[in-house]
Amino acid sequence: MSRLRTLPDPDLMPALDRAMVRHDLAAGLGPLNPPPRILLLYGSLRARSFSRLAVEEAARLLILFGAEVRIFDPSDLPLPDQVEGDDHPAVHELREHALWSEAMVWCSPERHGQITGIMKAQIDHLPLEFGGKRPTQGRTLAVMQVSGGSQSFNAVNTLRLLGRWMRMITIPNQSSVAMAFKEFGEDGRMRASSYYDRIVDVMEELVRFTILTRGHADQLVDRYSERKAAILRRDADKDLATQAVG
Repeated sequence: MSRLRTLPDPDLMPALDRAMVRHDLAAGLGPLNPPPRILLLYGSLRARSFSRLAVEEAARLLILFGAEVRIFDPSDLPLPDQVEGDDHPAVHELREHALWSEAMVWCSPERHGQITGIMKAQIDHLPLEFGGKRPTQGRTLAVMQVSGGSQSFNAVNTLRLLGRWMRMITIPNQSSVAMAFKEFGEDGRMRASSYYDRIVDVMEELVRFTILTRGHADQLVDRYSERKAAILRRDADKDLATQAVG
């Protein structure tokens, strides 16, 4: 069972002025091949989820800009610590997609002035390290939010904080869609507006930063304290091995 959503009408972007699209986004920054691998997460389980619809608009743009995308469906993701040892297929799959990715897009509704529990649960299921692997460190990140009322930046600010905590390279630009119920038609597609244009801006920037940092991410997040801790662990393991032989 795959928890990846199928993107409807990936080539249909009625709100986009294609004459203004640049097809050389990464010019001078690095090669677009292989395509940037981008994982998109959204924060609502409603049948008409505006955070999901916004993520789908972002995914279409990313494909147009030359990226490979995956949209994770969190509908059966358990709460953190609900399952012993996080041994749940949805958790395993989310982590696999995170390890696959070079970049991520996080989009949450604002609820009670904050991100939703669904959004936080997905991030909480991505540990800084497991099995010697780091599912978020060094990856680029774009943050977005949708609101039912006037424009706010509470959710994107929290997502930025979480991105820093997860040791991600969070890009400067961001998207906040106010009164989202007015911005999407009955077909689930976003109407042409300054809000849509900002999502285009953010996805362009995400592709650029992903290409710019590609091949350098490990160096950018290399830390003295972690190198020191690794040596201490190695020496401790060596001592244990020596005692066992002795």
